[in-house]
Amino acid sequence: MSAGALRSRLHHGHVGRMRNENYKMSGLDGLHEPLLGNHDYDGRHSEVKVQGDICDEERRNKHLHWLILFFNFILEWIQWIANIILGSVLYIAQFLPLPSNVQNGSNWRLLEPALDPLQEARLRRLQQRLGVPFDGSQLEHQDALKQLWRLAYPNRELPSLKSELWKDMGWQGQDPSTDFRGGGFISLENLIFFGTEYPQSFQRLLHKQDGKRSEWEYPFAVAGVNISFMLLQMLDLESEKPSSRAGRLFLELLVEDEMAFDNLYCVAFQMLDAQWLAKQATYMEFNEILKSTRTQLEHELSLSNVSSVKDLPAYSLLKR
Repeated sequence: MSAGALRSRLHHGHVGRMRNENYKMSGLDGLHEPLLGNHDYDGRHSEVKVQGDICDEERRNKHLHWLILFFNFILEWIQWIANIILGSVLYIAQFLPLPSNVQNGSNWRLLEPALDPLQEARLRRLQQRLGVPFDGSQLEHQDALKQLWRLAYPNRELPSLKSELWKDMGWQGQDPSTDFRGGGFISLENLIFFGTEYPQSFQRLLHKQDGKRSEWEYPFAVAGVNISFMLLQMLDLESEKPSSRAGRLFLELLVEDEMAFDNLYCVAFQMLDAQWLAKQATYMEFNEILKSTRTQLEHELSLSNVSSVKDLPAYSLLKR
């Protein structure tokens, strides 16, 4: 091979190697650029690439949309099932005896049913009555006291509003208005209702005509005020919506009778007198008898066949 030919071959080989090395260097340098760098790509290739990205984005959005709809459907389905289960539990719970700590404690609130419009309206009217204090300066309250006297003693002359004669009915002093602090005006209304609706029982309790009586008897009128206050507490009527078991059961009685509280008062008074006689109690034991009356009343309210005051076993003691 001539020297000229050899130089020519070496020259071309060197150039080829240089080109090859340049190609390799360009490829390595490109790895350090962003994936979507500023390479001078062919226009058509770039356009296809962008359109593909848009399609991928649309597919992801659609997938996310359907995923959200699916999860919403699952949540609604779970809520629907939970409502069915809760409704079933509330329905069944009406027929099951509850432990005493649930019946008398705050756990009873978990089973509170909603009030229907009739119950709501009657409860609000009763609570309005409970909120009226006795005011001896009001003519309406004075007239109510006079009405009570006429029911108690129809054949006796009406005394003045301050008289020693009021003690005969069982007030502590000559002015009955001082004994209404705990019960309010409704306690006077309760006594009038008792004398009007159940006059025979009213008279027998007032004059202590049943059984063997104590030498130191409970005062009739003041006992009546105490019974009103006891019912107010037992039925939890100072709350916006009664939460005690006795209170919730009482709300069911309001459906049948708007005057359920007054009728229950009469039952409680008759029940107290029956327990007084059974235990041969004296004046100093009045609070104990009142507590036992409350216990018995709570028990009778919880009986399964009671839907009105007249269904209470003690109601049979009342005489008209």
